[in-house]
Amino acid sequence: MKIIRVFPRQTNATPTDEDVRINAPPSLFDEADEVHISVAFTWDIPQAEFLYSQWSNAGFNTKMGGPAFNEKGGDFIPGMYLKKGYVITSRGCNNNCWFCSVPRREGNELRELPITAGWNILDDNLLACSESHKSAVFEMLKRQAYRPQFTGGLEAKILTKKDAARLFELKPVTMFFAYDEPADYEPLIEAGKLLRQAGFKSSNHQARCYVLCGYRGDTFDKAERRMYQAWEAGFFPFAMLYRDFKGEYKQDWKQFQRQWANPFITATKLKERAIA
Repeated sequence: MKIIRVFPRQTNATPTDEDVRINAPPSLFDEADEVHISVAFTWDIPQAEFLYSQWSNAGFNTKMGGPAFNEKGGDFIPGMYLKKGYVITSRGCNNNCWFCSVPRREGNELRELPITAGWNILDDNLLACSESHKSAVFEMLKRQAYRPQFTGGLEAKILTKKDAARLFELKPVTMFFAYDEPADYEPLIEAGKLLRQAGFKSSNHQARCYVLCGYRGDTFDKAERRMYQAWEAGFFPFAMLYRDFKGEYKQDWKQFQRQWANPFITATKLKERAIA
């Protein structure tokens, strides 16, 4: 079956094969059994609906879905809605964080999926999976042609000494943890200790940390302090701008987020902090 996949916007994870269209109407030469409008972000829904009307009105069997609609995900199909190399081996999370859309989409549960090949892990909470599943994922990563990346995020408070040792053995390009709320700080410190004991060095910037900012009650001073705290715990910080479920955010936080999401600017700020 030939499926054309249409995406409202292109990201680093968007597939690039010949059957992918980015924010584009059908052309005279397009042929497909189905057209899938894939929507990752809620703020892209209006444009996705417009694309749906264009393709369906042209006579194509058109379907629309994706994480933006809080649809529960099925088994992962490599290369279909994510670029080759990206992989999801589990869905969902046992936590119920107020700012996270995962519980709304997947329910407050974690499901382990059949493991397919890839090197960029996007699982919602890989470390919460069973020991047998984690072991199988790590073994799969050893067979890949590229060093792994854990951009989906790893939970600091459940990182174990064994997990840290296995991560070090894989020599990942990068692995992201998270500092979303004050309660995350102490577990982040402990995770940093475990990673250093396993052999990781802060200077290599392999261990990184998503730092949520811009939510209700947050301030620039508080957010900046969390950035430095993440660094002191052994993680290179990366600002994540809070958006509500409508995709809205405070405009005055955008500039702050841009600075702390730029690795060159962030490195300069951290160096200046160390010198001061």
